[in-house]
Amino acid sequence: MLAVGTAMAPAQGVAAPFAAYVMDARTGKPVYAQNATTRLHPASLTKMMTLYLAFAAVERGQVRLDSRFTVSSNAAAEPPSKLGLRAGQQIELRYLLRAAAIKSANDAATAIGEGIAGSEEAFAAQMTATAKALGMRNTNFRNANGLTQDGHYSTAEDMSILGRRLFYDFPQYYNLFSRRSADAGVTTVSSTNKRFLDAYPGADGIKTGYTRAAGFNLTASAHRGNKRIVATVFGGTSTAQRNQVMAQLLDAGFGRVPARVREVRPEPPQLLAQKVVRRAQVEPKPIATAPRAERMVLTRSEPPRRASAAASTVRPDQLAAAVAQAIATPAAAATPDPAASVPADARMSLASSARPARRAGTAQAVEPSAVDAAVEMAASAPAAAPSGSIAGGVLQSSARPVPSPRSGSASTASLDETDETASAPIAQPATTAEVAPAAVASAAPVAAAASRVMALASSTAPAPRSDTVILAAMGEGDRGEPEPTELVSRAKSGGTGWGITLGPIKSKTEADKLLMQTVLQGGDAVARAHRSVADTARGWEPRMAGMSRSTAQALCDQMAARANSCSVIQQ
Repeated sequence: MLAVGTAMAPAQGVAAPFAAYVMDARTGKPVYAQNATTRLHPASLTKMMTLYLAFAAVERGQVRLDSRFTVSSNAAAEPPSKLGLRAGQQIELRYLLRAAAIKSANDAATAIGEGIAGSEEAFAAQMTATAKALGMRNTNFRNANGLTQDGHYSTAEDMSILGRRLFYDFPQYYNLFSRRSADAGVTTVSSTNKRFLDAYPGADGIKTGYTRAAGFNLTASAHRGNKRIVATVFGGTSTAQRNQVMAQLLDAGFGRVPARVREVRPEPPQLLAQKVVRRAQVEPKPIATAPRAERMVLTRSEPPRRASAAASTVRPDQLAAAVAQAIATPAAAATPDPAASVPADARMSLASSARPARRAGTAQAVEPSAVDAAVEMAASAPAAAPSGSIAGGVLQSSARPVPSPRSGSASTASLDETDETASAPIAQPATTAEVAPAAVASAAPVAAAASRVMALASSTAPAPRSDTVILAAMGEGDRGEPEPTELVSRAKSGGTGWGITLGPIKSKTEADKLLMQTVLQGGDAVARAHRSVADTARGWEPRMAGMSRSTAQALCDQMAARANSCSVIQQ
């Protein structure tokens, strides 16, 4: 157990019991404890939790430092210590925070709680819930200022936990507890902890408290080199005796903790404030819950078309027999309708169906004698009435095929001679009408086959594919002039060509501190930004560069909300 001297013993006649707790702030481990878990009146140490919730509300965007709070009659009627606020008065939150932290003003603390939660009772419930989330197991709050009230209590251990959380959770606001004085809007306030801050080397906070029921309380934080100690004293007999006991506790703590230790930062709290979520209750209607009949997809599809009966009844042997009969029939017997020998279904199919393309090489099977016989039959037929056959109109309007060049093969020569023999009667329109229908029907497929053969004979042979592999970018490569390169420039509206400028600040130390606070508040969005502090004619200007425009503007808006001068710049 630490020896803290006779000054630790409370004077006679003081009802408040004494309690003390010393903690290594780097790890959260206890160094010394005396009545540390005894539930006592915390007095104005309560304002530490009031300020903790206010800082959290600012960080999550619920309020801003320049938000104006209206002072209620309840807040204005609080007893001293007080700022002197009037009912109905509007004052910015930043001034209320300064008054509560530095002067320990009760009216300012009540105005903060009512402005954030709507009422002091609701704010006290948030304070208690947050205390449980931070691990303060023996704490319950009934008001925001710490005035004595039934059911309002805490312990030396819990207040030390809260002091450590203020240091780690809100380092950007922690310097408020080390100020000796500040402008509170209404007036300039002085610190109630000024004596201890000036007397103890390394002390930088945190909060004092006093009521008759609680005695003189103090939660203090101090650092020496790599060491930081947080300690709490309950039940001091006077300001001087309390400060003396605190100095002895801190000295003993620095002597016992190791110089180097692995820092264990506290986990983020699970609950900063109670959030009410309202869900709409809608009764389902019977029509919405009734099963819905599924529709058949087939009812929307078009019915399939029925196949033609003619196409299904015509067989290849019937078609071949009709063509053979047309070729073998003499010219004299061609007067009646030649289609009478073909079934009706076959005639309909032949008249309406498209002629299939003949495969390459099938023209070789057409005998020249058959072509000669068909042409001779058509030329010797007597004149007759125009036939209703479709072939007649086709032969009249068709153009003569261009003969292909002579080739050395025997099959090509025979087809060329046949084409010359048949060219004379086909070119005369007067005799075309006299051609027998049977002869025309038999000659048409033969002439088409001959035309396709001639077309194939006149086409050029494809160039042989080269097997040479050309390797690009081998050796010296292309010696020709390089193609011009088009340079495309983009506007600097996005990317990382934006930054911010803060200040100016009077001293470089304050500029470095503001720059570090800005980095901590910006998070991952500005972690890789280039940071610098420029020495200008106006003063020191913290600067951050290498961000996108949206990130720079959002960060600048956040800094402006905290009353920091900020400008977005483009590189």
